[in-house]
Amino acid sequence: MNRKELRPDASPQAAYGARLRSLREARGWTQDDLAVPMEYSSVHISAVETGRKPPTLRFSRSADRALGLQGTADTFEREYRQMRQGSLLEGFPEYVKYEGRAVELRLYEVGVVPGLLQTREYAATLEADAVRREATTPEQAEERVRLVAHRQSTLVRTPSPLIHVVLDESCIRRPMGDSSVMAAQFDRLLEFAEMPNTLLQVAPFSMGARRPFSLPVTVLTMPDRSIMSYAESAQRGHLEQDGAAVVAILKAYHQLQAEALPQAASVALIDQFRKGSQ
Repeated sequence: MNRKELRPDASPQAAYGARLRSLREARGWTQDDLAVPMEYSSVHISAVETGRKPPTLRFSRSADRALGLQGTADTFEREYRQMRQGSLLEGFPEYVKYEGRAVELRLYEVGVVPGLLQTREYAATLEADAVRREATTPEQAEERVRLVAHRQSTLVRTPSPLIHVVLDESCIRRPMGDSSVMAAQFDRLLEFAEMPNTLLQVAPFSMGARRPFSLPVTVLTMPDRSIMSYAESAQRGHLEQDGAAVVAILKAYHQLQAEALPQAASVALIDQFRKGSQ
């Protein structure tokens, strides 16, 4: 029997597989033995142990049940979720928890349409390029596309949260995918602007130095009226909950909104780009 030597330090997925094998063998079980309570084939288990197949949430929960890890601090489900978030910026998963409960969101984005307004095709195109650059794996890319849809679904509730979005002009000028992807994305932006709980503005290039932000920023107002902000650099995201610091960011956001195009002019500009994409 050929036994593949595992290298748990090679990647989070390799570490997951090595731990699964270690716990299985500690119980004196073969892959066939584990396959019965997990309701997965021994071939599938072997592929996960050797890193040839990535684990899924369902697989992880099955492993926890079979190995008696449910309710402990070291579940495979927890390890899987940590792996899934491995391609996300530090601080972003924490931010998402607050985003889904906020009563008011103010977003400013540069370069790309923000996730809360992306179509699935736009998000998939963006993530496909990250895979091409080897910045993420195909599995991580798919998880991130699903996360975009999940984030959007948390904002569909009653009462609706107020959502203010200011897009740098680069967001609508930068092509993403083919013309059909962009046409659908422009349609999505125009639909967003028509909603009763939203405000959509474009910050034109002509603002020049009057633009208060050079990086994306988000300000959240929570149900208790507390405020927090989230900003990203290329390396990490930072959730700011100090009231004084967030007030300064909120003041700058109001200045941004005052200088940006009004919604009617912004919609007209987006519609102009939409017609050009057809």
